[in-house]
Amino acid sequence: MRRHATEPLLHLALLAWAALVTLPLAWAVLSSLKTDAEIFASPWTIPGQLHWENWARAWQEASIGRYLLNTLIVVGGALALVMLLGSLTAYCLARYEFPGNRLVYYALVAGMLFPVFLALVPLFFVVDRLGMLGTYHGLILVYAAYALPFTVFFLHAFFRSLPTAVAEAAFLDGCSHASAFFKVMLPMARPGMVSVGIFNFLGLWNQYLLPLVLNPDPDRYVLAQGLAALAVSQGYRSDFSGLFAGLVIAILPVLVAYVLFQRQIRSGLTAGAVR
Repeated sequence: MRRHATEPLLHLALLAWAALVTLPLAWAVLSSLKTDAEIFASPWTIPGQLHWENWARAWQEASIGRYLLNTLIVVGGALALVMLLGSLTAYCLARYEFPGNRLVYYALVAGMLFPVFLALVPLFFVVDRLGMLGTYHGLILVYAAYALPFTVFFLHAFFRSLPTAVAEAAFLDGCSHASAFFKVMLPMARPGMVSVGIFNFLGLWNQYLLPLVLNPDPDRYVLAQGLAALAVSQGYRSDFSGLFAGLVIAILPVLVAYVLFQRQIRSGLTAGAVR
């Protein structure tokens, strides 16, 4: 009886949360298809005519296309690197006993608690001394290091719960340690790999502080930097329709990634909770 009495309240809370999430997004999409006059005259109505030229103007004149390409290069490279290094590290820490195993694991976990802004000044000088300031590979390495502790922490439980008998059977069949990892154990941890990959993608895609300090070249701005520059420039030009169009273009890859992989995210989180 008590459970049935609370169900309507839970549904109302979920509907309120859904409205808080979807209404600002829908308003941004509608505003990106209006003229500036329509945005100020009737901000909550559907546009009388769809102005797709706002998107073209944001893509070309505001350089959103270049910022998007830079972000894909940096985030894609960092994601590939951190998934490879993170899975190897988590597998070794979970499956092999050696002196200092727990020390290395807890040191990586402690890295999740360290505020990144405290390391910005020394990180700037290190990247500058290495000649990687304002370069793609410099940002890729920093992004990968930033996401590595969470990746190891997330995947450690998956590899630790995999049956030892499977790895032993692979060794009996002639597999080396590397072959057993890539051909047997890694596919078994696919739900965790997909889940942590999506989380890392979202976190790195929205990263602003690191590129702001380590990427001063305007031609190599990532999307977060480009949107900040667009907000300033379009605000002074009063081109708010172009600003909304740029914001929607930046949001679309994240929405597409979530829509495509939402089932894998749920299955990965469930598997991690059960284990």
